[in-house]
Amino acid sequence: NHRSCTAAWKRSLRRCWEKMPNHAMRAHQFGSKSLMNEQELQKRLELLKTEHRDLDAAIAALVEAGATDQLQIARLKKHKLRLKDQIAIIEDTLLPDIIA
Repeated sequence: NHRSCTAAWKRSLRRCWEKMPNHAMRAHQFGSKSLMNEQELQKRLELLKTEHRDLDAAIAALVEAGATDQLQIARLKKHKLRLKDQIAIIEDTLLPDIIA
């Protein structure tokens, strides 16, 4: 059971790295949507949300299986937080603050 959890984690992590283009966050860094249009940002957002859910499931499976590699679990949790930050950045880019 631990091996299947580890395999699921590795697949999830591999998908993460394959989906992360280097230019993904440049639109936010420069304060414009010029490098990624709104449709591309929406697609990226959905991919990140799916990856976040997958990673959450992998972490839960490792914990339930009684995984003893706390460093691995900590790394997964840290990666999950980075995904959450990326999701927030894209959501902020797509939905700018409205000054009332």
